[in-house]
Amino acid sequence: MELIPAIDLKDGKCVRLRQGAMDDVTIYSDDPVEMARRWVEAGARRLHMVDLDGAISGTPKNAAAVHAVCEAFPELPIQVGGGIRDEDTVQTYLDAGVRYVIIGTKAVTAPHFVNDLCLEFPGHIIVGLDAKEGKVAVDGWSKLSHHDVIDMAQRFEEDGVEAIIYTDISRDGMMSGVNIESTVALARAITIPVIASGGITNLDDVRALCAVADEGIQGAITGRAIYEGTLDFAAGQKLADQLSSSGT
Repeated sequence: MELIPAIDLKDGKCVRLRQGAMDDVTIYSDDPVEMARRWVEAGARRLHMVDLDGAISGTPKNAAAVHAVCEAFPELPIQVGGGIRDEDTVQTYLDAGVRYVIIGTKAVTAPHFVNDLCLEFPGHIIVGLDAKEGKVAVDGWSKLSHHDVIDMAQRFEEDGVEAIIYTDISRDGMMSGVNIESTVALARAITIPVIASGGITNLDDVRALCAVADEGIQGAITGRAIYEGTLDFAAGQKLADQLSSSGT
């Protein structure tokens, strides 16, 4: 199982939000490329980048930072989300070296968009489903929809997406542990991989996810914990590799 460091971008800086609140920001670095280098040197095999300003505005606002990281690490799979609402934006990111483009709000509000993208850019589309109590949230988590997470995930699997990123927004940035039960329930309901997000705090959370990885959980995105030091990224990835090789 892969641990995937999150680099969340706001005004060109690396930040973390607490439960998606744009006014509850912690700035960790002014240099996204150096931050990416830190995680690559610690053993990251993929990066998760989010344009927070773009998620709110609906158009990319931190694309320059994403492009710079892609240029610095051309062989590293990078997945990007936030403000991706049209085909031209997808094409621009892929041309810059992004491996996977994450569709969030528009996947829920205009599901046919995902189908169109999977046909046009096969192998490069991931859908991010952010949920609270089983319902999908949209618009930077500011609104809860009436859509059921599992129903939506099954639809997107049929469309041909590569994976589902599942975030329990009640836990994200709170370092309160992963919602294992709901993550496993989603993974069991679909055959494409699930990438867990939200709540990872320490090595115990890594162990808990590794214990259920064979249900279809490919990886886990981690942010605040690795920035604030409750989880040593290198130790976490090493533990995940050990547990995977032992079949635990």
